[in-house]
Amino acid sequence: MSKAVVVVPTYNEIENIERLLRTVFSLQREFHILVVDDNSPDGTAKVVEANFKIYPDKLFIINRSEKKGLGSAYIAGFKWALENEYDYIFEMDADFSHNPNDLIRLFNACHKEGNDMAIGSRYVKGVNVVNWPMSRVLMSWLASKYVRLVMRMDIYDTTAGFICYKRKVLQKINLDNIRFVGYAFQIEMKFKTYISNFKIKEVPVIFTDRTKGESKMSSGIISEAIFGVIAMKFKSVFNRKRFNEASFH
Repeated sequence: MSKAVVVVPTYNEIENIERLLRTVFSLQREFHILVVDDNSPDGTAKVVEANFKIYPDKLFIINRSEKKGLGSAYIAGFKWALENEYDYIFEMDADFSHNPNDLIRLFNACHKEGNDMAIGSRYVKGVNVVNWPMSRVLMSWLASKYVRLVMRMDIYDTTAGFICYKRKVLQKINLDNIRFVGYAFQIEMKFKTYISNFKIKEVPVIFTDRTKGESKMSSGIISEAIFGVIAMKFKSVFNRKRFNEASFH
């Protein structure tokens, strides 16, 4: 059986994490989970560790000493997954904004349909977002439209954070030179996958805003996406062949 791991970054997710573990581990297809915790003061990591005996050899954790950003957490998780010989590596939020049942759909899009990246897309078929205020829906939708226009990517949800990667995609991308940490991290990963000519599919999903815990969204993350896109585009235009090795610094 192909090995699949779900990388879940956490910071103060004690209200969600145990239920997420139960839900993912109850799916018909086997997924392992790697939690990357940024020293959550609410004790998220302790809850995860308390579940090791319940889910032996399926549940793992990387404890980091401080909050270093979403992109940094995913990079740490991706490297761990590659070192541990996983065939399919997933990104997923801890707050149930991503429906764990859709993990199987993303897996099948890669494993059965031959795609290299499967994106859980809010916008590929209309707008599928629940419990967001209209202002945030509009901001997110416009951000994806902006990125699609500037980057010339045939992807509708360019800032999505619910993704399945085949192992070879993360092996190709130079993870040490991924610069961005928020929305722009998601854009950078998709763009490098896109220009490397990997096969990408958007799988329509319904995104439901968290009901427990606090959002990590900030104005800094949004501005990073807006200006980071321009930097990425210029870098790729002037040095396309070496873009996957570039650091933007």
